[in-house]
Amino acid sequence: MNSVFLMNFVYIISSVLFAFGLKFLGSPVSARKGNILSALGMLLAVIATLAGSHIINFQWILLGVLVGAGLGILVAFRAAMTQMPQMIALLHGCGALASVFVDWTAYQTQGTSDLTDVITLYLSIVIGGLTVTGSAIAWGKLSEKITGKPILFTGQKWFNTAIILAILILGLMFILDPTRHDLFLAILGLSCIFGIFMVIPIGGADMPVVISVLNSYSGVVACTTGFVIHNTLLIVVGALVGANGIILSIIMCKAMNRSITNVLFGAFGNVVKKKDTAEKKEAKAISVEDAFLILENAKSVVVIPGYGLAVAQAQHAVRELGELLEKNSCDVKYAIHPVAGRMPGHMNVLLAEANISYDQLMEMDAINPLMDSVDVAIIIGANDVVNPASRHDKSSPIYGMPIINADKAKTVFVLKRSMATGFAGIENELFYYDNCRMIFGDAKQTVQALVAEFKSSQQH
Repeated sequence: MNSVFLMNFVYIISSVLFAFGLKFLGSPVSARKGNILSALGMLLAVIATLAGSHIINFQWILLGVLVGAGLGILVAFRAAMTQMPQMIALLHGCGALASVFVDWTAYQTQGTSDLTDVITLYLSIVIGGLTVTGSAIAWGKLSEKITGKPILFTGQKWFNTAIILAILILGLMFILDPTRHDLFLAILGLSCIFGIFMVIPIGGADMPVVISVLNSYSGVVACTTGFVIHNTLLIVVGALVGANGIILSIIMCKAMNRSITNVLFGAFGNVVKKKDTAEKKEAKAISVEDAFLILENAKSVVVIPGYGLAVAQAQHAVRELGELLEKNSCDVKYAIHPVAGRMPGHMNVLLAEANISYDQLMEMDAINPLMDSVDVAIIIGANDVVNPASRHDKSSPIYGMPIINADKAKTVFVLKRSMATGFAGIENELFYYDNCRMIFGDAKQTVQALVAEFKSSQQH
């Protein structure tokens, strides 16, 4: 059988596995299966590519495989759930960096044979360069190596515009004369610089959308790299990842009632000081014992998780509390906001890790009509996604963003370490509402204390 035909046949199988893998990743129920299918598709693709190449000595490739696999296993086992967002950002950057290296090597060794190759090479190094450095900045913001607040300076938009124009002008010159290696390096360098200045003005609360956009970019650069080296599978897979990433970004922006351009260029998070009367009120604290008495008589409870849940690693304690509430004839649901946490699906993954039933997880649009009838809403670490200011305060940066209407529940418990603001840097007026009570302390310890109260009451 012809080796090229066999390689393309395996590529088709890999593409199908990737397509189904992405499909299954869309649901927590089938996500694990989707991950396995995608990994299998990648393994087949790598084997087929190496088998169809003219490589004689595989020692360096084998070394690279061993090093890469070792690092992957190490990161997978050592990375905590709180580190998932920054790890994802870093992986996007690594994927884009790999594409840039392939483009560079192809340009140095093969040159460019026609106009299509030159244009796709140009697009690849531009998108790849900004994705590498943009992902690095996103990693820094998410891991708090650099401030999560927008980094702004005078003339920033003009500076970014000048870089874009320079990339376009140099790109046109490169397309007209693709032998200019200096232009290639200049475009790559400017793209890397633009990636930095594209992400630094974006506030921390927008990082879930930024990660999704960078995911899309990494797919697009893989697709353009496929055109550069004439690899069909890379084109197909890159297009799949790019399309899925942009669709997810649009869905998340819709959930925030904003556009992608507003997220990327609006410097969201440049907070305006609130002037309403909520600042003059005092938040009311409640003890664990008193909170237990209210929960013991509750017939419906909605848990609203946020990044604080991941920080406290309280998901297993929350599951145990939920089970005790259900034994007490209470209906328990978990409300998931599309941008809760610091990456798409962060809370879904966190709760799934604790084996909380998928049937109990409800999206924002499904839970909001029910909130009026809920006895107790328990907010664990969520801040901006339950802030009522988004409905009426036009001076707030989150004005117009759909939220989970936790304030409409009969009683609201907020589990927080302090009155500190969330990732968007905005004070939450819900904390001062008459039906809201604060339970200060580590969320995991607080939930465990509530669990202990339930168990003690059952023993008596």
